[in-house]
Amino acid sequence: MSKAEEAVALFQQGFNCTQAVLSVFAPDFELDRDMARRISQGFGAGIARTDDKCGSLSGAIMVIGLRYGGIRADDVAAKEKTYAVVAEFLREFKMLHGSIACTDLLGYNLSDSQQCAEAKTHKVAMERCPAFIRDAVKLVEKIV
Repeated sequence: MSKAEEAVALFQQGFNCTQAVLSVFAPDFELDRDMARRISQGFGAGIARTDDKCGSLSGAIMVIGLRYGGIRADDVAAKEKTYAVVAEFLREFKMLHGSIACTDLLGYNLSDSQQCAEAKTHKVAMERCPAFIRDAVKLVEKIV
C-alpha cells in the first residue's frame, strides 16, 4: 500500500487529516507513530475547527520540517530551505485544489457550529478530504 493510500485509510479509520499525513511519514524520521499522532492532533479540521489551513497541509508541513528543518537558532540555511520547500508545496497544492483553507476546500466553515453540524450530516469530510490527504502525501513525496 502506498503512503497516500495508507494515509487515506487512517483517515477513514477516524484519525484526522493531519494525523494521517504525519504518521505515515513518521518512521522515515525515526518518529514514533503514536507520538506523531499526539503532536498533530490539534491541527486537524482546519486547525481545531478554527477556519484555518487544511489539516493535510499541516501534516505535510511537519514532514517537510522533519526533512529540512534546523535545530540551531543560527541555522539560517535550514530555515530558508524549509520555507522555500513549504512555499513550493503550498503553491502546488493550491494549483490542484484552488485553495489551502479548510473552509474553501470543504465548502463549510467548521468554526461555525451550524455549518460544522451540516458538514457532518452530509459527510463532507469523508467525501472530500481523502483527495486532499492523498495529494498532500504525493506532493510531499515528490518534493522531499
